[in-house]
Amino acid sequence: MDKKELESKIKDLKEKHNIVILAHNYQIPEIQDIADFVGDSLDLALKATKTDAKNIIFCGVDFMAESARILNPDKNVIIPDKEAKCPMAAMVDPESLGWLINENPDADVVSYINTTADVKAISDICCTSSNGAKIVKSRSAKKIIFVPDRNLGLYVQRFTPEKELILWQGICPIHHQIGKEEILQIKDKHPDAEILVHPECRPEIIDIADHAFSTNGMVNHVKKSEAKEFIIGTEKDICHRLKKETPDKTFHSLKSAVCPNMKKITLEKVLKSMESLGPKIELSEIIMQKAKLPLQRMMDVGRGD
Repeated sequence: MDKKELESKIKDLKEKHNIVILAHNYQIPEIQDIADFVGDSLDLALKATKTDAKNIIFCGVDFMAESARILNPDKNVIIPDKEAKCPMAAMVDPESLGWLINENPDADVVSYINTTADVKAISDICCTSSNGAKIVKSRSAKKIIFVPDRNLGLYVQRFTPEKELILWQGICPIHHQIGKEEILQIKDKHPDAEILVHPECRPEIIDIADHAFSTNGMVNHVKKSEAKEFIIGTEKDICHRLKKETPDKTFHSLKSAVCPNMKKITLEKVLKSMESLGPKIELSEIIMQKAKLPLQRMMDVGRGD
């Protein structure tokens, strides 16, 4: 089946089954193009709350679809490939985190949204890459257990010196391996380009950047910036959205910045999931209730981008 035929069938099934398609900024261009909404994980989960669609096809990785399910308990959330998992989210589990909580009873647990539902369920509050510092500052506790991304934790610590952050030793493999040399080589060829990187990058990468932003933060900044050229230090397929929304600007992606888990979802898998209305994200009622609390607390504090 060719691309046009796939897209036509997907369009027909959207209407037939009352489906909305959500796609993360890191999805392949073909998926972004057939989505109703493209954005970051929290943005998409919130978009789902504002749609009348009964069925949500979530094109992203596991924790993102879980967040959408938690915030939309009356809707079916379907992920086209259950093997599309976030390795960083898998680096922290509730049992191990529970040991650290017991060792630090005076600490609050701030969990990056890039965590599984059962980790969120034992957290005090969640954060995103754009509001991490704001969330940490909002807590009355002086000591903060920050999970799972140590690089994001180190970035947040720059803005919260009054807090003691206990950093979980997780990383995003894709952002962690982004190197200075690749960025600086592009900068040498394009000296007027702004360097934008994600806060999940290592400190030495953030130090050479003009700005560190979440994915949506990058999109918003590019639209307002007077610069015409950008080096993008995050998963390369965000450049597809950037080019679509700001066609008068030029973007240089990093060849090394490819998330294989984000690429597991294809048009064929989206069509199959729409035909079967599965596989659905299944979470227990108690996990959904407990995990919603830290998400709601975070939204009450504010997004930050």
